[in-house]
Amino acid sequence: MTDFTRFDNATIEEVGSGFMMKIFYVFIALALVSVGISYAGKTFGRAIALAGHSDDATIQGVVIDGEMIAVPANMIRFANDRRSGEAKRLDLYLSWPRLEGYSEAERALFNHADGDHRIIFASFEPRSMPLDMSSRLTPIYRLLIEEPGEPAEAGLVAHRFIEASGYGDEMLIVDPTRFTAPFVARCLTGAEADTALAPCERDIDVGANLSLRYRFPRALLEDWKALDAGMRAFAVKALQPAT
Repeated sequence: MTDFTRFDNATIEEVGSGFMMKIFYVFIALALVSVGISYAGKTFGRAIALAGHSDDATIQGVVIDGEMIAVPANMIRFANDRRSGEAKRLDLYLSWPRLEGYSEAERALFNHADGDHRIIFASFEPRSMPLDMSSRLTPIYRLLIEEPGEPAEAGLVAHRFIEASGYGDEMLIVDPTRFTAPFVARCLTGAEADTALAPCERDIDVGANLSLRYRFPRALLEDWKALDAGMRAFAVKALQPAT
């Protein structure tokens, strides 16, 4: 029978040393876990709080069809696109009227809280057709809309599309006072317009080969002159001159 009451000093010291080392490793492990949780809480908690947004204002240079667009990362809509390099298109979102990207101060606005819909969704992409929306008015849209139109926001005129046009759930919004390059936009109607964050759309030619398509809340038609001028100025600022 083994006598478990007999331990010499060396055995006691060995057991005590081994026990203390185990305790030491446990404390180290707990410390590492604590640091890991703290880091994850700060990192992932911040990501969750931002809800996919970024307040990083670092300028990114994105090349589309040989033309460079320089915008801050917090203006780029999708996380995977917030980098410099070549791309097929670049999707952005901007606050109105400052035309800036996401910031902590504008969190509620970018999350569309309290019914505050003042976010513009914009895309730079290669031109898919030879005429932008203003230039399509006379040769194309005039053949597809009903006349006369009806009064709309801020002096604009809204035209319903004919049934065969394919735009049955939209209206064409036109500035009737400018015939060379009028403001022209398409806006959703009915239930879809009521639920859409940005039911109106317009595109303009920018740069040598690019198009800037932007979607916006219908309420911004009340300030359509400033809206269009602002988006044109934004495009000029974002596009970098060829070197």
